[in-house]
Amino acid sequence: MKFKKIQSLKEIALLINVDFIGDENFEILGINEIHVVEKGDIVFVDHPKYYDKALSSAATTILINKKVACPEGKSLLISEDPFRDFNKITKHFNPFIASKASIAVSAIIGEGTVIQPNVFIGNNVIIGKNCVVHPNVTIYDNSVIGNNVTIHANTVLGADAFYYKNRPEGFDKLISGGRVVLEDNVDLGASCTIDKGVSGDTTIGEGTKIDNQVHVGHDTKIGKKCLIASQTGIAGCVIIEDEVTIWGQVGTNSGITIGKGAVILGQTGVTKSVVGGKSYFGTPVSESREKLKEMAEIKRFLKERKNS
Repeated sequence: MKFKKIQSLKEIALLINVDFIGDENFEILGINEIHVVEKGDIVFVDHPKYYDKALSSAATTILINKKVACPEGKSLLISEDPFRDFNKITKHFNPFIASKASIAVSAIIGEGTVIQPNVFIGNNVIIGKNCVVHPNVTIYDNSVIGNNVTIHANTVLGADAFYYKNRPEGFDKLISGGRVVLEDNVDLGASCTIDKGVSGDTTIGEGTKIDNQVHVGHDTKIGKKCLIASQTGIAGCVIIEDEVTIWGQVGTNSGITIGKGAVILGQTGVTKSVVGGKSYFGTPVSESREKLKEMAEIKRFLKERKNS
């Protein structure tokens, strides 16, 4: 999530009431999670296990819960609770604004686009040309939709990420400040749910077609010309490269990559990253030929054991 104007280290420190290490005029451009940080971003870290990863990341300001040596060219914000203070920054720069109409006056809708009855379109949504949005679709604030996109009934774009910190008093939610972006020529089936990014974008690439009842988690990147069949659940922070086919009832772990041109057969659990150009099946996932050989061998063994 980028700020509308450049902030200084001192300004952010005053906002969240913490000490800082570095030049008070050090420039801060936005906030992001560790997997998508860029120069100028703040990243937060609250566990020693991940200190080195955060300090050596592309982020140039680290919101951290311990005073450590500041890497050259970076700055630190020293917080008792980085998770809480990351939320404060998100709320300040991207506050929730209640809607006053079914289609926000700030929404931009392109020429030739058809909006069916009972559609909700939030603040600052952009929809391109020649789209069709069917009844009861909900498009949350700041979503971006390209040209020639079809969205079928009851689909939801931009719900919050499923991201919580377990505290003694209960689960504490990490506030989502990202967006959903659909590129040109995307089709979404009925009752799909596409969560927005925590701080970046959840993106569905040009020409991708998604069946009914598919869930896409926060900050996931789906490439161009993918096919994803019904009842698939894709976790957060997944990268699905171009021309991947995913058949029905597939589930994935978070943070994995599915390589270009891969085919994931139905009811597979994609528990790890897989390379492109191959077919996969089973849980835990493996190449489909190998998995089917394993199943045949097990069946043969059981038959021989029964007859012995």
